[in-house]
Amino acid sequence: MSLDKLFTPLQVGAVTLNNRVAMAPLTRLRNTEPGDVPTELSVQYYTQRASAGLIIAEGTHISRTAKGYAGAPGIYSEEQVAAWSKVNASVHAAGGKTALQLWHTGRISHRSLQPDGEAPVAPSAIRAESNTNVRQPDGSLARVPCDEPRALEISELADILEDYRRATDNARRAGFDLVEIHGAHGYLLDQFLSPEANVRTDAYGGSVENRARFLLEVVDAVVAEWDAEHVGIRISPLGVFNGLSNVEEQDIALYVIEQLAKRKLAFLHISEPDWAGGPALSEAFRQEIRKRYPGVIIAAGGYSAEKAEKLIGEGYIDAVAFGRSYIANPDLVERLRSGAALNTPDAATFYGGDARGYTDYPTLNN
Repeated sequence: MSLDKLFTPLQVGAVTLNNRVAMAPLTRLRNTEPGDVPTELSVQYYTQRASAGLIIAEGTHISRTAKGYAGAPGIYSEEQVAAWSKVNASVHAAGGKTALQLWHTGRISHRSLQPDGEAPVAPSAIRAESNTNVRQPDGSLARVPCDEPRALEISELADILEDYRRATDNARRAGFDLVEIHGAHGYLLDQFLSPEANVRTDAYGGSVENRARFLLEVVDAVVAEWDAEHVGIRISPLGVFNGLSNVEEQDIALYVIEQLAKRKLAFLHISEPDWAGGPALSEAFRQEIRKRYPGVIIAAGGYSAEKAEKLIGEGYIDAVAFGRSYIANPDLVERLRSGAALNTPDAATFYGGDARGYTDYPTLNN
């Protein structure tokens, strides 16, 4: 099957991508603590993958209270801005483009990760049936159940909007080409969307419009800080993630997509549910998404190059983000273009090891 469409340029907001193969955001938990600062390993890791049309860097905490995983990076301090600047300078020198994923984990967190050991925050005080990563006394990572959160007061939401605004400014100063708001996978903004995590009775709970309100306020704050041409968002409609099951929530998914379309963002990044145990998106649902969203759609979720080419050709999507394939194949674009075999990811390197993401396999270019 020809992959001509996958390797054509694409205008994404203010940025022209060389191809339609994006690198999905991949949490690697390799950053310096305390401080949540990217290291030289991040420079190497992302530069190796600069041939991607767009690198969407790993989920990055917008504040100390947004943190949900030990070892994940931040974008709220000058030290972090300086470290990310090194990453971007290297990737840009190699011809790549970058976006930073702005992340607030909400209830997917643990007291040991929060300032002063306080409870994580969430729309409602409902503990997630999920786990997160904490640091052990010996420095290793361990999976533990998430702690019960406390419900956010309305007065606190303005502070979180300011955190998103500041993080956007920091990302721009750090040299990122775009930012991506993380509105997916059971984290804070997705928690507001879900009736399983949000039982509020105020203006942020109940109706579809109310549950979508905070996500859209975040989008508007980030756009106001930069502009719509530099802002994308990731959502996971009908997904099953981090203790939430949104498979029946089609109405709010399509409402959110419709509202996002009005904002003329750089892109809409859809994490499809089937890679994590949810149902595959039907053609009818894809048609509904496209009907409501005429802008750039990046899809992700267990895609092959052939599936990507087919759906791009049918007009349902415009680009594809590959995740685990990129862990083991820094030269994924070259491999897909030439039809070369792909390396198999080595789970032992996911949160450690070198920047390649595999051990005993030669790269295509060696």
